[in-house]
Amino acid sequence: MKITADALLFDNDGTLISSLESVNRCWARWAKEYGLTEQDFARIQLHGRPAAEIVADLLPADRVAEAVARIEHLEVEDVAGGVVALPGTLALLESLPAERWAVVTSATRRLAGARLDEAGIRPKTLIAADDISRGKPDPEPFLLAAERLGVDPARCVVFEDAPAGLTAGRAAGMVTVALTTTHRAEELSADAVVSTLSEVSAQATDTAVEITLAP
Repeated sequence: MKITADALLFDNDGTLISSLESVNRCWARWAKEYGLTEQDFARIQLHGRPAAEIVADLLPADRVAEAVARIEHLEVEDVAGGVVALPGTLALLESLPAERWAVVTSATRRLAGARLDEAGIRPKTLIAADDISRGKPDPEPFLLAAERLGVDPARCVVFEDAPAGLTAGRAAGMVTVALTTTHRAEELSADAVVSTLSEVSAQATDTAVEITLAP
């Protein structure tokens, strides 16, 4: 499958990198500190959403700000040794001009920056939770990325591993490519599905990026 685009927009965790072990460790510790159970987490949508929204679903409003700061602190402290680039990530990004791609993450800029730096990824354009008022599945993060890159949203391709992110990409009018790194293919609604970015290659031209997805 071939796709022609002006820009590629990548989710971070589960798409470019894996921080799953770190995330599980930190949220388990955080949940214990705040007296929350697995049942509390089971009733809300988790993956692909900003921590502030998850915390707001779990705790009273007067505890949210402090609790969000706490989980961010735990996760930033746990980055060293807890984050790795997923297969194909570095090779694909190295083939792209810096102005042709962006990272669009539900993490805060501080946490996203720490994780990306640990994995050796340094995007010129990063859209983080601090930059938006409505997180995925709302299209705002991806639309803001297109605006920052100066491209038509319809000429962007979104790479995502989470249903919330894919919903956001579709709502933004973008082509969506799902990765089966954290969810089964049948759980993901997208224009195309790959296992990892190792199945994606790109060739930049003067006017666009030609993307090829392995069969």
